[in-house]
Amino acid sequence: MDKRSCGVLMHITSLPSKYGIGTLGEDAEKFADWLKSAGQTYWQVLPIGPTGYGDSPYQPFSSFAGNPLMIDLDELCEQGLLSKAECENADYGADPLVVDYEKVSKTRSELLHKALANFTDDVGFTGFVLEQKSWLDDYALFMAVKSKFGGRPWTQWDDDIKFRRADAIKKYSEDLSEEIRYYKFCQYIFFRQWTRFHNTCSQKGIKIIGDIPIYVSPDSSDVWAEPNLFELDERLNPRRVAGVPPDYFSKTGQLWGNPLYDWAAMKMNDYAWWVARVKRSAELFDMLRIDHFRAFDTYYAIPFGEKTAEHGNWEKGPGMNLFNIIAKEVPNADIIAEDLGDIFDSVKQLLAESGFPGMRVLQFGFNPENSDNDHLPHNYPKNCVCYTGTHDNATFAQWYSESDLKTKAMCRKYLGKLFSMKLNKCAIRAAYASPANLTIIPAQDILGLGKKGRMNVPSTLGGNWSWRIGKNALKNKHAKMLKEFADIYMRL
Repeated sequence: MDKRSCGVLMHITSLPSKYGIGTLGEDAEKFADWLKSAGQTYWQVLPIGPTGYGDSPYQPFSSFAGNPLMIDLDELCEQGLLSKAECENADYGADPLVVDYEKVSKTRSELLHKALANFTDDVGFTGFVLEQKSWLDDYALFMAVKSKFGGRPWTQWDDDIKFRRADAIKKYSEDLSEEIRYYKFCQYIFFRQWTRFHNTCSQKGIKIIGDIPIYVSPDSSDVWAEPNLFELDERLNPRRVAGVPPDYFSKTGQLWGNPLYDWAAMKMNDYAWWVARVKRSAELFDMLRIDHFRAFDTYYAIPFGEKTAEHGNWEKGPGMNLFNIIAKEVPNADIIAEDLGDIFDSVKQLLAESGFPGMRVLQFGFNPENSDNDHLPHNYPKNCVCYTGTHDNATFAQWYSESDLKTKAMCRKYLGKLFSMKLNKCAIRAAYASPANLTIIPAQDILGLGKKGRMNVPSTLGGNWSWRIGKNALKNKHAKMLKEFADIYMRL
């Protein structure tokens, strides 16, 4: 990342489509065309794993699987696996600008089961199942058993299958063979479409930035299949869980609830699970953003059962030991480190040793004290990625509207706000002008959206991850603006 460039942050699910949620179909390709016309090089997406309770892409059922909700139904119609009428007459929810996850999930499951009924195993499917066996077998069995138990978390299953006893694995694999085939079919279709989508973007000169959540969901095939890699007790409940202490996001901290890694156990086999995860991600994306990078240096451990994140301890992470092995095993991995929040000096040292670019968020730079800080563009190093905001922040317009008068005044003064230029445009210009080698702007900030455009409010459940962009919201004028800034500030 030694050249100046720029890109846009928008998750696949936020794209327009006829089927209630953004997919890897025609509208994804149209957005790639728009990015090209806007002089962009990168398209950043959120994690693409299968989402569960809370619909968060950061709590997927697997670190290796893809989200079936993103499958392009039109392609299945073209292949004769579904009919147009079946797809167009299904109920995906009433609002085209909001993902109704409950309805979309139910409808999508019904349609994909119909598609499977019309599908005959081919060489591609057989090859995919063999190639991805290391994670696919466990994931498909996990999802099939989960369905049998009414969606309950695996910790609430019968002990024989909860503890993965050999006779239970054999019994459930046989009894649920058709449903297991369904989940493998969905993954085959997803990754076949992802390969096509990624190749199309590459042909247009657009690189995809993926996102790796630092932790895995407690209710995931990852933890169920390899409990020895996590801090679990004899009943397979977490001993301690992940989160962050009180900060500017939350007075009581953020209690994520993810099981913590047993780093000592992982080290014994050279972090093979993490190496496999990064290797697979490097095959799917051109660049990887690793969420909550600081936890590789020091991570916050909260006793299981706590109601908030106020009472935890800092523990030592694997540090450069892990990244040296990743560099050796996955030399093509191009990594961005999410280093936001209260950062210790040791975290800064780890970032420097790794050589990974960190992150800067423009809206974090402005404050009532009018004080200088790392998030103001004049302080950015070249080796960083600059954002006006992230998926966890308010949109720039919402942030400004909710800020106090002194913060607003600092923002206007710093950005050189003129009557003839809207504030979001001023913010984008400042980000493009900064020393940061890469600038990423959320689609919502390009459009100047307010509160309705927010993607996620940390530490809240419900109503998140559902924003969708209008069919023709991004226009030529927006592309022209970005391309003009990219030209002026040497990012083309």
